[in-house]
Amino acid sequence: MAQIITISSRQDNYIWLLMKDGYAVVVDPGEARPVERVLKEQGLRLTAILLTHHHDDHVAGVTELLAAHPDCRLYGPNEPQLNHLRALQILTDGDRLPLPELETEFQVLALPGHTQSHIGFYGSLGLFCGDVLFGGGCGRLLGGTAEQMLASLQRLKALPAETWVYCAHEYTWDNLRFCLTVEPDNQPLLERVRRCAKLRRQGVPTVPFPLAEELTTNCFLRTEQPSVRAAAQMMAMSECNNEIEIFVLLRQKKNNF
Repeated sequence: MAQIITISSRQDNYIWLLMKDGYAVVVDPGEARPVERVLKEQGLRLTAILLTHHHDDHVAGVTELLAAHPDCRLYGPNEPQLNHLRALQILTDGDRLPLPELETEFQVLALPGHTQSHIGFYGSLGLFCGDVLFGGGCGRLLGGTAEQMLASLQRLKALPAETWVYCAHEYTWDNLRFCLTVEPDNQPLLERVRRCAKLRRQGVPTVPFPLAEELTTNCFLRTEQPSVRAAAQMMAMSECNNEIEIFVLLRQKKNNF
């Protein structure tokens, strides 16, 4: 099975490098230099780049990497902001993306909400979800709608609970602090907060994490729970009649947290 290496980038980004038998695939390279460093250290040949969406902190390293590795394949969503990237192979919902050099394959999931055409990559190695789902949170709405984001999160909730989630930012600590304002008596959440605090004190990433942990601690995946509904109604000081109203309120509160 391919090995997955965490590459820290910028202030709080993660680039994921998948490697096997001297070959490498990277997900969302917002910088080229740290990727090149790992390729050199490990003696790897870069064969493919996977993009979840167009934001600069996910794609800024692509042009430089392609120039240095001209045979490298490039895959990503159908977003106009990516049209300048040469040889981009467009992926849409339901596509199968074989990566024979890693002896694996991904299913492409349409996950709009953060952006209109955001995608994720799901397979036996885990879920690479860009900026849709974070540890204890979800992405801001920067082009997509609340309805799209909630539908994308509910789609991810339906994946096997043992799925490992590889998101693109180290936001877990701040997100869990917000979740505590929603469910202060949630015992799995309180335990996760303690574990996360210890990891960050040690400088250890909180990502990846199992989806099962999100299902019990991430309020954005728990909009159907009575405790989350009750908290939302207290925040709004009015009735929240459905999950989309709860989600919108939580997202607005988190934006200003």
